[in-house]
Amino acid sequence: MKILFLGTGTSTGVPQIACQCKVCQSNEAKDKRLRSSVLVSVGEVNILIDCGPDFRQQALKYNVSKIDGILLTHEHYDHVSGLDELRPLREADVYAEKRVLDILKSDMPYIFCARPYPGAPDIRLREIKENETLLIKNIEIQPIRATHYHLPVLGFRINNFAYLTDFSEIPDEEYPKLTDLEVLVIDALRTFPHHAHLTLEQALEQVDKINPKRAYFIHMSHDMGLHDEVQKSLPENVFLSYDGLELNLV
Repeated sequence: MKILFLGTGTSTGVPQIACQCKVCQSNEAKDKRLRSSVLVSVGEVNILIDCGPDFRQQALKYNVSKIDGILLTHEHYDHVSGLDELRPLREADVYAEKRVLDILKSDMPYIFCARPYPGAPDIRLREIKENETLLIKNIEIQPIRATHYHLPVLGFRINNFAYLTDFSEIPDEEYPKLTDLEVLVIDALRTFPHHAHLTLEQALEQVDKINPKRAYFIHMSHDMGLHDEVQKSLPENVFLSYDGLELNLV
């Protein structure tokens, strides 16, 4: 199984428009962050988690030419607005909770109406039901419930890999779904509090609780600090992710 980080930034990306901070002005490639998304490849099966406004740029940069399924964590613009860019890939199966599917239908009626606009992407919507595993080309996926402030969101476990972005709390009953992980990818927005995201300190506390072999932080803002400086402060099995990072799991 291969994990490719297509983007690792928060909703505004890094650099942020009109910002003159040292992170946004950095020339280090690891300080340039497109909106968060990962591509999980299990054998020949490609599963995209979230599809934000940078998807076209990401797909071209990393040669993404085939997607077998798209998992959506929630409905926020930075996680779903790239769906229109799926047009060249022909058919696409998009998996999300019913609430999210209903919002997509409302926000993108030209795709999901009875008579879609000619040339619109051919997207088939598939409902994810809480506490039920789903299959994409025989790959089993376990949804993980979390909350993003007051908004219910989903993370996903695929084999010994789990992805949890955009959350502030995990219900106690969900933690058994996160045991024995090789890699955990987890939200870490910045170093000071936010109402809907984990801070760096809170993310480290979650890593200690879940206890994966390795953890990678994602959805980072410019307020996290310079990549190389922050990385030096982290435990040896915890890493800041960066755009283009590839992980290979057995």
